[in-house]
Amino acid sequence: MSEQSGSDFFYLGRQQPRVPERGGRLPVALAFPGPERFAMSGLGWQAVYRMLATRPDFAVERFFLEDSHGAGPVSADSDAPLSDFPCIALSLTFEEEFAAVLRALEAAGVPVHSVDRPDWPLVLAGGPLAWLNPTPIAPCVDLFWVGEAEAGLVEIMERMRHAALAGRPKQEFLREVAADPGVWVPGVSPTPVRRAIAGGGRRLDDPAYSCFISGKAEFADMLLLEVNRGCPYGCRFCAAGFIYRPPRHAELEDLKTIVQAANPPKVGLVGTALTDWPQLMDFLSWLKERGTKFSLSSIRADGVTPDFLKFLRHSGLRTITLALEAPSRRLRKAANKRLREEDFLNAVRLCSEYTVNHLKIYCIVGWPGETDEDYEELGRFLVDIQRAREEGKGKRSKGLELITLSLSQLVPKPWTPFQWAPMATEEHLDAVVARIKVMAKPLRGLKISADSPFGARLQGYLSRSGPEVFDFLLAAARLGGWRKALRETGADFSSVLDHERGEHEAFPWEVVDPGVGREHLWREWQRYKEERNTPPCPPEGCEHCKLCGVFSATP
Repeated sequence: MSEQSGSDFFYLGRQQPRVPERGGRLPVALAFPGPERFAMSGLGWQAVYRMLATRPDFAVERFFLEDSHGAGPVSADSDAPLSDFPCIALSLTFEEEFAAVLRALEAAGVPVHSVDRPDWPLVLAGGPLAWLNPTPIAPCVDLFWVGEAEAGLVEIMERMRHAALAGRPKQEFLREVAADPGVWVPGVSPTPVRRAIAGGGRRLDDPAYSCFISGKAEFADMLLLEVNRGCPYGCRFCAAGFIYRPPRHAELEDLKTIVQAANPPKVGLVGTALTDWPQLMDFLSWLKERGTKFSLSSIRADGVTPDFLKFLRHSGLRTITLALEAPSRRLRKAANKRLREEDFLNAVRLCSEYTVNHLKIYCIVGWPGETDEDYEELGRFLVDIQRAREEGKGKRSKGLELITLSLSQLVPKPWTPFQWAPMATEEHLDAVVARIKVMAKPLRGLKISADSPFGARLQGYLSRSGPEVFDFLLAAARLGGWRKALRETGADFSSVLDHERGEHEAFPWEVVDPGVGREHLWREWQRYKEERNTPPCPPEGCEHCKLCGVFSATP
């Protein structure tokens, strides 16, 4: 673990950072596109804040762009306007955030096109979208950091400080760093830009964690702690499972050190496959012994055992989240989701037996090639879930009281096998959600929640487009809504989403290279259509596999 990870750099409750003096430091506006409550629960944004604010060379202040309500954004730490900062650093996680960024820059009087900013300020962007598909907002951004912040971002920022404080032109600095690892300067850097990755092997050397533990956060008063990064299973719909390779686990002692330094009332464990972490029970037992409450993100059904569930309930955990992922066994196999239905039903049964209050089940709809039969099977499986709940309850008065089936729509993302796939239409998605609600209506204690099909299609359109959609983003920023922008610009979602792509078709996002080979992804797309599984990443590591291509990207 790095030296910064072991520091006591935490802000609890109403504590706020001291506004740093600017003398000799580079003023950095670290901007989160959403409201403060989401930023306080955003691990990537907080990790970058910790890396920069702990160093004497930077004067970092926080901006929450959605909290400005149309006014010029000001610092949450000093009320300084955004335009006062020579570096505006953005953390981009969701495509819908693009419009918030442009709206905030315009409100601050900062030109939104990089060509209209020949000199400082420099707009820098990082986060997952920088190495998934940064091109829709590329006309705005001077420099993208492509990869993990721990892998060299601070060094780039140090060079930026020297350039800015020496009064050197911004363009000179951009040309100087354009060919550096992990840097994409649109129109200047040679492409594709290979992602920068920290460390090597299967150890997560610097797990991300919250440095702000606040009642204002979406997850109130909770230290969020990254247990693992990446996932070995290769579910074909999951961008995180492909771009965060190789999968890595944190070390138990590193996580203990962070918790001891923060001493939070509650810890939230974040990861893609929590029950795969060999030290999970040791860590949870240690948290319980020290009287620290905890919560878990989604866990695999085959990891739910009587002893594990008993421990969770005795520790006060009241909600469990399981991922069903697809409506039928056929589609789960095609998606490479390894899930035995009997394991899932047994997990439901155990949740009811040990009186878990609330079970959340995630399911994705809108799969390529899905049929009525897939949803008929889901209807039968919901009845099986209801039966398992009653069996677990037995003759007792209480069992599993509430099950929420959360429906999301499949968005075919770049750098997954589905980057070639068509996306289901809004009409189809609306019909599927309505059908599931009808199936669930007779089942007592089963609630359905669903994302917006329009929102899913919007995300698909933005994630699979290039810089040609920038005018659409700008219209959404200026008009205050995506549907208004759609009417104003005549943007055509169907032209991007409604057809299968050709094997050799070039994609706009291939200006970056997360390390996973295109040939591997194409092979996985064919296996989806053939309903064939692919083995997970081997525990021995990349050097014993090399199939996906990421081996060549690791140190």
